[in-house]
Amino acid sequence: MEKTRKVYLDHNATTPLHPEVIKAMMLYYGEEYGNPSSVHRYGQLANNAMEEAREKVAGLIGASPKEIIFTGSGTEADNLAIKGIALANKTRGKHIITSSVEHHAVLNTCKYMKKEGFRVTYLPVDKYGLVNPDDVKGAITKDTVLISIMTANNETGTIQPVREIGKIAKKKDVIFHTDAVQAVGKVPVDVDKMNVDALSLSGHKFYGPKGIGVLYLRKGTRIKSLILGGHHEKNRRAGTENVPSIVGLSMALEIALQKMEKESVRLTGLRDLLSKGISDRIEKTHLMGHPEKRVPNTLNICFEWVEGESIILNLDLKGIAVSSGSACTSGTLSASHVLKAMGVDPALAQGSIRFSLGMSNTKEDINYVLDVLPEIISRIRAMSPLSK
Repeated sequence: MEKTRKVYLDHNATTPLHPEVIKAMMLYYGEEYGNPSSVHRYGQLANNAMEEAREKVAGLIGASPKEIIFTGSGTEADNLAIKGIALANKTRGKHIITSSVEHHAVLNTCKYMKKEGFRVTYLPVDKYGLVNPDDVKGAITKDTVLISIMTANNETGTIQPVREIGKIAKKKDVIFHTDAVQAVGKVPVDVDKMNVDALSLSGHKFYGPKGIGVLYLRKGTRIKSLILGGHHEKNRRAGTENVPSIVGLSMALEIALQKMEKESVRLTGLRDLLSKGISDRIEKTHLMGHPEKRVPNTLNICFEWVEGESIILNLDLKGIAVSSGSACTSGTLSASHVLKAMGVDPALAQGSIRFSLGMSNTKEDINYVLDVLPEIISRIRAMSPLSK
């Protein structure tokens, strides 16, 4: 029996651990297992490793070590940014601005803040999923305390005009946060050049471990801790720090940025090969997101007359892993809120597939997908009453 080829094209959901990252982490699971808050030698070794990692992460994004807060995930970093900043600065105002295409870590946190008495403005996007900086400027009032706009969309890969939005926020003296979880390690990220006051990232999106994130918080920005307890992270996030994962995240980020330029060119080539192959071999397909302003590894295609879940299951039987929208919402029958905000017809949006490439993918992988996908789409469409 012929062995099924395995092709993983869901790197926006998560990435495998880089071998060097695993190696670095194992030391802190083994002989150097101390609590970084302990004063004895074991604790000092753990604390030294954590602070070296903090310095490395800070340097890689243009920050200072004191501006780096380690969290349990990108979602926690988003929550800490939005809740923590808004609550600590509520005397300045109780109005938050965000976009309609944010990750649910931001959208649901903003929804919570409405229950806490804050007003939230959800900005529209154009057909490519882009926020217009003029809309941001127009939405700011004397009561606006925080703007939160993502750097790159997790479903379409569209890159937002963060630098321009940051300039507007700075001029209006409004705190600006960006969820950069899907951007870090794929495109250049520099907190000063981006004009951001807070930025979230997550280790498992660039070949680091799951369960570790970072919130960059510009010096002087007030924040209220959400997790109470000890003095950890300079009283901004209580709880014993996850030293192995902190070390792993810092190494993964360093490796990703070292390889980013070459990998960007390589992944863009593979992504475009896949995109052209699909459009050439399968009719009634539509590219979602901006054709140029997007991260190199992401391709979102809508297939007419087909449900995305059916495509995912059939591709999985062929050893190919993809997703429909974001991993956090997979399994739901409702159309993507991102595509809905972009004005995509709900019936078409149901046929959305996200291909997200990574360092293990090759041209042979892409050719294999292009060999099996047309037959799958044809077979599913043959059973769909919409295609008659």
